[in-house]
Amino acid sequence: MTTPTWDPGQYLRHAGHRARPFADLLTRVPDLPGARPRIADLGCGPGNVTAGLAGRWPAAHITGYDNSPEMLDAAHTGHEGPTPGGGRLDFAHADARTWAPEETYDLIVSNATLQWVPGHLDRFADWIGVLAPGGTFAFQVPDNTDAPQHVLMRELAAAPRWRDRLAGVLRRTDSVHTPGAYLDRLARLGCATDVWRTTYLHVLEGEDPVLDWVKGTGLRPVLTVLADDPEARDAFLAEYRDLLRAAYPRAPYGTVLPFRRLFAVAVQGA
Repeated sequence: MTTPTWDPGQYLRHAGHRARPFADLLTRVPDLPGARPRIADLGCGPGNVTAGLAGRWPAAHITGYDNSPEMLDAAHTGHEGPTPGGGRLDFAHADARTWAPEETYDLIVSNATLQWVPGHLDRFADWIGVLAPGGTFAFQVPDNTDAPQHVLMRELAAAPRWRDRLAGVLRRTDSVHTPGAYLDRLARLGCATDVWRTTYLHVLEGEDPVLDWVKGTGLRPVLTVLADDPEARDAFLAEYRDLLRAAYPRAPYGTVLPFRRLFAVAVQGA
């Protein structure tokens, strides 16, 4: 799958809806073992939800990791520095596919990132292995590759007009596993594990809001490949927009985007 170029401004256009699953995840994370916890946010994006960690753990040293220069620039500019509770928030470049922690963490958390990391199940042992006794690994990922927004995108990319340019850009398999697969892997690593699913019904406002949403996330690989051909990019977006309008009709109060997510909280050694 193509490594996408990210646009922090586009991503943050739906920041409230995108941040809610992370907030819901944190409600299930227990108290951390350290008085001044060490926390890693793997795939921090523009840092807006990473900053929310300081609200729960104001004395923590929190580092957000990401492999996107654009996202890290936004995070450094908007959120880096000391926190009111005496902690610190900083950001650093790292790729979740290869990130090998060199210190002990009380919490490793990841928000809507692991779906971009092939083979991420095999990374769990390394991350669990650097948790302090009683530390937590927690993540949430979109669990909706069968939703119309993704099915229609893949079908359009495979159409005769686009398949030569977009073949292999989008993939469906091995992005997110079943809840049982996550539970089994984490439990076998010695963790007390809680796994669950939630479907959000996001009510979006504005014209073509589902297209606007996907332009910030799932559509990034396509936009990256077509970035050097604005005419082709706009043609693809027009076709995709029309498909989304039919799949997600506007109601008088807005456009409803059902969005299923998968959550896991694993406490080491519990």
